[in-house]
Amino acid sequence: MMECGRCLALVLVAWPVLITADEVKRPQAAIYYPGAAYMTRVSGAMAGPQKTAPADALPGKQEIFSILQKVNSYQLAHPIGDAWQTADLTVDQARLPWRRATWYTGVMAVWKATRDPSFLEQAVRYGRVSHWGVGEEQLGANRLFPVQVWVEVYFAKKDRAMIEPAIKWLATSDPLTPAGQKRWYLDAPRSPREPPVPYADSLYGASALAMLAKATGDRKYIDIMNAFFDDVTGELFDKESGLFYRDTHFIGQRTANGKKILWSRGNGWVFAGIPRILDYLPKNDPSRQRYLEIFRRQAAALIKRQGADGLWRGNLDDPEQFPNPETSGTGFFCFGLAWGINHGVLNRAEHLPAVEKAWKGLTQCLSPEGKVLWGQLPGDQPTQVRQDDTHEYVTGAFLLAGSELYKLTRKK
Repeated sequence: MMECGRCLALVLVAWPVLITADEVKRPQAAIYYPGAAYMTRVSGAMAGPQKTAPADALPGKQEIFSILQKVNSYQLAHPIGDAWQTADLTVDQARLPWRRATWYTGVMAVWKATRDPSFLEQAVRYGRVSHWGVGEEQLGANRLFPVQVWVEVYFAKKDRAMIEPAIKWLATSDPLTPAGQKRWYLDAPRSPREPPVPYADSLYGASALAMLAKATGDRKYIDIMNAFFDDVTGELFDKESGLFYRDTHFIGQRTANGKKILWSRGNGWVFAGIPRILDYLPKNDPSRQRYLEIFRRQAAALIKRQGADGLWRGNLDDPEQFPNPETSGTGFFCFGLAWGINHGVLNRAEHLPAVEKAWKGLTQCLSPEGKVLWGQLPGDQPTQVRQDDTHEYVTGAFLLAGSELYKLTRKK
């Protein structure tokens, strides 16, 4: 995948720029550890089971909700557009809706957990501005990201106009839709000589299909989702580690330390996406067990790789490659683990300490204003992360985590 920025004009002439649910890297920066009011240098030895003192108990639900309000309010006041894009954020979000849509999956998760009407109305406004559309990305799977938001709003408002554009798009014969091509969900080739490939990020959008099946009563959407998920998983799931490669380019690659490249956020997209599928997949569906098996394999692999500070590093197999903490993957992992406990599919005693440590680590990565720090910028592999790095999808991952923590706290 070609990077964006100063090369954009040349790339547009030479080859279409097809931006996945992650792209663009940043230069390396100094390594620091986030603290509530200070930063100190740390080593990269963070992987493996940690022999640390027990994490603090989870805070009360009102404290969690106050944090979620603060984080969401900060993002509303500071919408993000990239320097290489236009100054019109409405246009930018139509081109790359996955970034903002991921934030709004978190917004809707907070609404479902707390029933605070301001979160639902915020999502309704986003849908109206976006005309409930799928955006203009040239990757079919990425167009599912906003559809998740629209269908969840539809369940609350019961307005068919909110999901009709998605239904029509999926039925259109086009290379980016299941009606037009068998493998409609692939990533763009990295060069004209390479074929398109499956990518792990895409699986976060799969839940939109389960949601549409519930909204319409049409089983075909589950069949489409299962074929999509099984194909991507079959190519990218590493049975040895229990984790996913981001795409096939990374299979067989090694870091300077001889470790695999198992990208944190790439796994986060999947680990957070599976619970969202299971929330809408019928309880008696024969495919349900397959999703649970993958989810449990990931969970077991993840808790072994959590840092002593509660945060995960960019490369799950080699935390020393980029030893700074990373909050987008951590947010997704915290969400998934808490969801698993809340739904009885993960053992509470075994997984709760990891959730408690993750939430404590995430909240220590907040600025006083509510900005989620240490979030890797758009990309497709582990890179260095700087303290001030963030994006709207980082906020979304944080809100997802907090929504499940809110439910978990109520069950204590």
